[in-house]
Amino acid sequence: MIGVDMTSEMVYKAQEHASALGIEHVEFRHGEIEDLPVSSDSIDVVISNCVINLSPDKHCVYREIFRVLKSGGRISISDVMLSGTMPEEVRQDVNAYTA
Repeated sequence: MIGVDMTSEMVYKAQEHASALGIEHVEFRHGEIEDLPVSSDSIDVVISNCVINLSPDKHCVYREIFRVLKSGGRISISDVMLSGTMPEEVRQDVNAYTA
């Protein structure tokens, strides 16, 4: 299993937790979803949890996911989406996006 995060701190934290729990056969890499540090056609499943919504270039994200997936590979996405109108004051509030 390969875990990827865009912050070195989270990669380090994941490594610490895996080690503390005695989990083997897992590797954590620093990278971004638009440019995954993974070989083409090498991954069976891509799982994204609340990441794709943060990327301004969704087309790039999906192109990259399909690049790394093996033929017949699968994608599992859990993300935040807006189903209504967002008030302008919320749209302009960076804390609303990061909280």
